[in-house]
Amino acid sequence: MPIHKWFDESKAFMADFRHRALRHHSEGVFLAERIFGVAIRNCDGNEVPVRYIAEQHIKEDLGRIPIAQDWLAEIRPQR
Repeated sequence: MPIHKWFDESKAFMADFRHRALRHHSEGVFLAERIFGVAIRNCDGNEVPVRYIAEQHIKEDLGRIPIAQDWLAEIRPQR
């Protein structure tokens, strides 16, 4: 649950789909591993790869795992 909460923390200041641009991408998966470690122990005592949890979260929300550039390419600078 902490990993899922971490991915969606940005809803606190952007309560629509755009919050996903901050962590819902392949680089977010690597960041989750750095923060939470390579694996966590679930309530049954089994080790579960953080990468698996992170990728599943993103796939459930977006249907695929984009790269950060997919999000950034849509940002248009203002003058």
